[in-house]
Amino acid sequence: MAYDLVVLGSGPGGYVAAIRGSQLGMKVAVVEKESLGGICLNWGCIPTKSLLKTANVYEYMKHADEYGLSGKEFDKDFSKVISRSRGVADKMSNGVQFLMKKNKIDVIMGYGKLKGKNKIEVEKEDGKKETVEGKNIIIATGARARELPNLPIDGKKIIEYRKAMSLEKQPKKMVVVGSGAIGSEFSYFYQSMGTEVTLVEYMPRIVPVEDEEVSKQLERSFKKMGMKVMTNSSVESVDTKGKNCKVKVKTKKGEETIEADIVLSAVGIQANIENIGLEDVGVATDNGKVVVNDFYQTNIPNVWAIGDCAPGPALAHVASHEGIIAVEKMAEMNPEPMDYGNVPGCTYCFPEVASVGMTEKDAKEAGYDLKVGKFPFSASGKASAAGHNDGFVKLIFDAKYGELLGGHMIGYNVTEMVAELVSIRKLETTGHEIIKTVHPHPTMSEAIMEAAAAAYDEVIHI
Repeated sequence: MAYDLVVLGSGPGGYVAAIRGSQLGMKVAVVEKESLGGICLNWGCIPTKSLLKTANVYEYMKHADEYGLSGKEFDKDFSKVISRSRGVADKMSNGVQFLMKKNKIDVIMGYGKLKGKNKIEVEKEDGKKETVEGKNIIIATGARARELPNLPIDGKKIIEYRKAMSLEKQPKKMVVVGSGAIGSEFSYFYQSMGTEVTLVEYMPRIVPVEDEEVSKQLERSFKKMGMKVMTNSSVESVDTKGKNCKVKVKTKKGEETIEADIVLSAVGIQANIENIGLEDVGVATDNGKVVVNDFYQTNIPNVWAIGDCAPGPALAHVASHEGIIAVEKMAEMNPEPMDYGNVPGCTYCFPEVASVGMTEKDAKEAGYDLKVGKFPFSASGKASAAGHNDGFVKLIFDAKYGELLGGHMIGYNVTEMVAELVSIRKLETTGHEIIKTVHPHPTMSEAIMEAAAAAYDEVIHI
């Protein structure tokens, strides 16, 4: 079977690239070994948000009296919580299947492997093989949980994110290793549902890629809900021989042993580039990633790579954007290379965390003269009405030109607000222009205007 484009992998990079190819008149096929939608739709972005929404609702129920409601008789069914999450994931995967049919994209289920610069051999579930030919091939094979030598994942007592969202029984005690987006989200979910969570982070602060003030606020919020947070700490070993796990944690004060039912390893991801024929075709790799140019071409001109298997942030929205750029380039259009300095990052725990651009520390180290504005949600009417006063919006401007260098938010619904900051940076809007842009009241988003005003000593409500 011959195609203009064959995409290996159907995650948010692969299926978006396939659809864009079809829109541009290409005959397209997608090769997928498991489920349409990849990790994001089936085991990542979507089902975790379902779990987090349940945790959020459960938190509301526990604090119903604060809203003038009486809700003393309530409980949770953990298996139903998990079942709902899986149902949401299945629905989204079926949605991708519909999009494939709508766009006349052939879906070939099986394990794909490059057998030449224009060929992919697909091994089906029954062991039979077929060869698919493509004028262009996009590698979009994604990534999996990274495994540390001293934290071997057994799927029972030491688990990774897939198992964490499909446990049959809720653990009483859990140790989460790593406080990035995955670790923080699962820590919040399980703590909210009643599990005693200990979050262990090797770096001096949790969510270490975020602005320092955001990290401190999230740690306060986590501790407020009863979570134990250990920074500057590392898991040295886990003894799984007995009924429970004995987790040996090295801290600045010495070693400490923590008992838990389950240990969740959330220490990053590793690209899926093994055993897909890259070395047979001569596709260059470096440091566990496929080497690409600004338009995601590899050293083999008709072989491209996008998403988590290529350099760049391992985020679904990044993979999708990369896929579109790659396909438009192969269609001889003139796409603009991606600006990785203007990619939003979101962590969907509670309070939520969202950011784009430089942290204050980064901006200072880059030599900028800064104007920094911060607006707390404790001064927001909408946040008070919602009962969510924790957090703030922090904006960092170049004092000379008024350019927004970075925006950092922690609080209720801030992941829905960050797109405004991305647009502001894309359009090169200045701080004064943000201040003069009318924001609706009462909303959470008016905190962006207020933070800009605070940077220029014009803030009204604090």
